Amino acid sequence: MKVTARLKIFLNSIKGKIIALFLVAFVVASGLTILNVWTLSTVRHQLNLSERYDDLLNCILEVRRYEKNLLIYSDAESRKESLSEGIRYLNQAGEALASLSPDIVENNSAGGARTLKALQTAFDSYQQDFTALENEQATESIRTSGKRLVDMAAELTTAKRASIQRTISKVSFLPFAYLGIFLAFMVFLINFITQSLLSPLSMIGKITDRVAKGDFSPVDVREHHIEEVTGLLDALNRMSLELAAHQEDLLQARKIAAIGTLTAGIAHEINNPLNNIVLSADTLRETHGDLLDEDGKETVDDILAQAERARDIVRDLLDFSRTERASFGPLSPEMIVQSSLALLKNHIMVAGLTINLDIAPNLPQVDGNMRRVQQVFINLVQNSIHATPPGGTIAISVSDADPFVRFTVRDSGKGIDASALPHIFEPFFTTKEVGKGTGLGLAVTYSIVKRHNGRIEVESTPGVGTTFHVFLPKASSGIAAVGNEPKAE
Repeated sequence: MKVTARLKIFLNSIKGKIIALFLVAFVVASGLTILNVWTLSTVRHQLNLSERYDDLLNCILEVRRYEKNLLIYSDAESRKESLSEGIRYLNQAGEALASLSPDIVENNSAGGARTLKALQTAFDSYQQDFTALENEQATESIRTSGKRLVDMAAELTTAKRASIQRTISKVSFLPFAYLGIFLAFMVFLINFITQSLLSPLSMIGKITDRVAKGDFSPVDVREHHIEEVTGLLDALNRMSLELAAHQEDLLQARKIAAIGTLTAGIAHEINNPLNNIVLSADTLRETHGDLLDEDGKETVDDILAQAERARDIVRDLLDFSRTERASFGPLSPEMIVQSSLALLKNHIMVAGLTINLDIAPNLPQVDGNMRRVQQVFINLVQNSIHATPPGGTIAISVSDADPFVRFTVRDSGKGIDASALPHIFEPFFTTKEVGKGTGLGLAVTYSIVKRHNGRIEVESTPGVGTTFHVFLPKASSGIAAVGNEPKAE
């Protein structure tokens, strides 16, 4: 069964089909060669038999010549010589007749046996009459039996030559038959190549055109039985799925880039009025603070607080929209995490949360900018702090995921609804209550990771928690790092 299955798989491959095709061509060529050799051998055999028929007729004619000598000459010496030669030719004729007996029976259809019997009877009768001449007992019947024997031998010779002519006429059509077989085989070969090779290749060309136009729908591979074509279609299907997935990332990146360009200009325009508001409020409090009642002071403080909040939002917008290339260098994954957590130490303590840290040993360095990468993890951990109730746990792990280093931040919060997951990296999208979030933290995080040639993935189960995976490329040196101090910009 295993051999049969392997043979079936082999024959379903292009290599197997080509080998099978060559084997068929070899068998056909071998068959035609054998047929040609058999035909030539048959013609040669028939020509040899024709020569034997000629020998039979010539031997009988020679005997008839010596028969006439016996009837004409009367001296003993001449008669003895003629009788001896005649008997010798009779024996040769008998041998020829014996060797031709199967052919006489075979080539004369149903009357072959009767023809052979009649010829054998005529030969025996003539042989008796000729032997009787030794005692000078010439009989009139010898002329009749001799003529009859010559006529029968001549008829057989003529019939054999006609048979050979018919055989040669048939053989002359064999080259045209070979040509017809060759043409039929060529038609089969062209049809096979078209159906098995060219059609799948044409179909693959159409699929690639369709993919190039943005249609990433998978192809049904069950209709195709060629192993290589099936494998190629599977690869195309996987490629389509990957392209579809990356297409979403590309659209997201373009959307964020467009929003970033727009918000950069707005942020710069808003920043100056905000500075004037803060400056004016500070001046008012310092200059006329004594003249203000409690409500007035509270109003000024509220103006300053809201202005500061607006400035924070503008700062986030500027970080999000920033396109300049910061200085990159090899960074220690452990130092990135430790320094980021150090900046959030008080937040974690106030929230009453536990941090579980799992950093694999001897990790390679990553290529990045320390302040920007810190901002990524500060944003992610802050989100986890806000999402996790007091007493909860935030797990942070770092591992090798060649050619990246994977940073994982997992919380035990309420999770994110499936409908919201596709939008969490969009600017100004937030699941927090109004006034408790700007919706820029994850957008900025996504932008920074992309600028580091990395990627970010999210998994979330409502009621269980959310997990973010950040993949940052390894530094070109690939040297295991002990630690790097944050670099000032």
